[in-house]
Amino acid sequence: MHAVAARPLFAVLVAAVLAVLGSAVQARCTKNVADGGPIRLAGLGERLLAQKPATASAARITFVGHASFLIETPQGVRVITDYNGLNGYGRKPDIVTMNNAHGTHFTDDVEPGVTYVLRGWAEGGKDLMTHEVELRDVKVWNVPTNVRDYGGTRINGNSIFGFQIGDLCIAHLGHLHHRLEKEHLEQLGRIDVLMVPIDGSYTMGVPLVVEVVKQVQPQVVLPMHYWGSSQVERFLRLVADSYEAVWPDSRTIDVTKAGLPEKPAVIVVGGSGGD
Repeated sequence: MHAVAARPLFAVLVAAVLAVLGSAVQARCTKNVADGGPIRLAGLGERLLAQKPATASAARITFVGHASFLIETPQGVRVITDYNGLNGYGRKPDIVTMNNAHGTHFTDDVEPGVTYVLRGWAEGGKDLMTHEVELRDVKVWNVPTNVRDYGGTRINGNSIFGFQIGDLCIAHLGHLHHRLEKEHLEQLGRIDVLMVPIDGSYTMGVPLVVEVVKQVQPQVVLPMHYWGSSQVERFLRLVADSYEAVWPDSRTIDVTKAGLPEKPAVIVVGGSGGD
């Protein structure tokens, strides 16, 4: 079964899972890293292990352009990734995440009513910009990474953002420029759905992006940050041995933990264009 569901089914599944409110929630995303050894979640991850009432492990995800997705939770929280004042603007999010590797990935003009504005880069002389927030049924945290910068390296110039809804775990790679180290994977945890830039130039070459996908091992990949069908086709060719391609009819998909595809899938929610 694919991770794409008709919208009415989302409401049915959410209602069913919410019926178990009060039971123990499963532990936060954990997995083994590529070397086969069990990872120890960093302090941030450990703090997220606190027991809470059970939450529906489901999300509605809409691609709203460039590197921006709208993530909607069963309890009505709205998150927009790489919020830039254009893509997704006006959808009244509760949480926005940004990185400033490029100007099209952040904005200082945030619409009124946003509860959390999470900037994923170092600023003001700080070495790190780290976040750990929770709003109703979603937890959000970030994993800082480095970016190229005029021939050098800007330390902690980007963040991978993680989103946990119940035991469904989603991550957005942002403007990633390098392979992940073991500590990145430890901080990230086990990821079910991974939002991946496939432009092949502004971020990093597509073969390296494929290596990152293999490092994280998500069950669902959502391509982003691309501008034509040729970029999609190249990415799909390079992951064809592990992932099947799914082309949904809509830029909105419903994802549930129970409904993750048996075979890993690349779901091309941005179609052939990406923006």
